[in-house]
Amino acid sequence: MRAQDAAVAATAGELIAFSDANARWEPGALRALLAPFADPAVGYVCGRVRFVNEAGTNQEGAYWRFEMWQRENESALASVTAGNGAIYAVRRSAYLHVDAVMGHDLSFPFNIVKRGLRAVYAPAAEATEKMVPSIEGEGARKRRMMSHAWPIVLRGGLVDPRGYPPLYALMVLSHRVLRYATPLLHLLAALATLVLVARGRARAAALAQASLMAAAAAGGRVRSRPLLLARYYVLTTASLAAGLYDHLRHGTDAGWEAPEGTR
Repeated sequence: MRAQDAAVAATAGELIAFSDANARWEPGALRALLAPFADPAVGYVCGRVRFVNEAGTNQEGAYWRFEMWQRENESALASVTAGNGAIYAVRRSAYLHVDAVMGHDLSFPFNIVKRGLRAVYAPAAEATEKMVPSIEGEGARKRRMMSHAWPIVLRGGLVDPRGYPPLYALMVLSHRVLRYATPLLHLLAALATLVLVARGRARAAALAQASLMAAAAAGGRVRSRPLLLARYYVLTTASLAAGLYDHLRHGTDAGWEAPEGTR
């Protein structure tokens, strides 16, 4: 983060674009990324990321396509609730100096909205990144990412609704807060199901939850798309809780090593 701050201080442009070290931009991506800034109400723009390397077991590509669909609709309704590090740009006047453990991709959009500007999505601005080959590697990546995201949730202002338009506050609650709370919600659902099963009810819910866990376990041995999707969901959901544990127990380092296979 401090290196990015120093780079911004060394530039003089009105618009500043950023990328990841392992991202490749498609031709015309920069022009498409900057086009929304013709509207003076726009302070932040993120582009579309497409993950490549489908040879492994990781199902991040399927999740990310859904995430991009959500982001496109958020942008059409109000503003996006998060961006990505592979391809984004910001007005110099809207640039923020955030805590060294807090990334731009989650901390910028909602803070810029609180300052009265829009954070939008430009799907024509496309970049590609190599995907971590395995689901287990993706789980470890998500765990590291969440150790950086939880400080933004807990003390970075994400859950503070002051400055949010009502519709945007609802999107932050549903897309961000409830998503990060998914491990806790699963535990609550499991406990409620056990109580109801003991009373002779909710057997279908118990069967559904047991089937998900069984499919996730089988996905470690059988390369079947439904089983791999189940394993991806369970491991990455668990990584949300593991990232919180890491942050609360050990703190969060400002830097990290790139996951194997993504360069």
